[in-house]
Order: sequence, then structure tokens, then C-alpha cells
Amino acid sequence: MFHIIRTNSEHQDFQKLVHQLDQYLSGVNGDANEFFVQHNKIDLINHVVIIYENEIAVGCGAIKSFDENSMEIKRMFVPTAHRRKGIARKILDELTSWSKELGYKTCVLETSKTMTDAVLLYSNYGFTIIPNYGQYQEIESSVCFEKSI
Repeated sequence: MFHIIRTNSEHQDFQKLVHQLDQYLSGVNGDANEFFVQHNKIDLINHVVIIYENEIAVGCGAIKSFDENSMEIKRMFVPTAHRRKGIARKILDELTSWSKELGYKTCVLETSKTMTDAVLLYSNYGFTIIPNYGQYQEIESSVCFEKSI
């Protein structure tokens, strides 16, 4: 049975999952990882979701204001052992619902082109590829997405 909570970046389970995410991404990003780390700080994130299965934290994600109409989805992660159960989709459902409740019209996000499962997830969820934004404009390994909510 899955259970989702809304919290902030001070939650210990979120911090544990993000630590696992950072370890995973250091392998994916290789030498470029330091660039991404500077843009993925979790201090002062006020909108975090954590999903539990049988009281074990099995996934997380966060949103933060991107501009007056958009929230940016950050720190999406489901550990490998818990993938293929629909957990990431449940996290996206909660994050997009929360964004809408807060009055935002769209969600944006960035991921690596090499993370094919993530690219497929976002595409299947209705996100469309947009030009790389902000700090990702010149990063060839990045792909950015947007979805109206």
C-alpha cells in the first residue's frame, strides 16, 4: 500500500533519498556532476512529496517556483529496487496537483538525455520537450520539458 506525504526539504526521509539520488547522478553525470550539484541544493524547498510503501520511503520529488506561472520539478527519485511500480507517476500526480492548487499553470523540469527511463516517463506523462532553459541552455546532455496543468 502506498502513502504520500507533503512536507519540506527538512524531512529526514527526503534527505536520505536525495543522498541516494546524488550518488546515482554522480555516476550518470561523471565529470559534469559538479555543474549540476550547484543547481540542485535542497535547502529551503517548501514543497516536497515523499511516497511510502509499507512505511518505507520509496520515492520523492519537489517543486519550487520557476516563474510567476510555472513550478519547476526537482529531485525526482525512485531507488532502482522500487522502480516499475508506478511510483514516479504517483509522485508526478501529486507534484502537478500541488502546483495547480498553488495557482501555477505549468510545470517545467530538466533531466539528462542519457536517463532514457526518465525521458520516457516525462514524455508518456504528457510533458513536451522545450528549448533548454536557464542554466541548462548550453548543456548538450540536458533535455528540458514543460507540461500545462
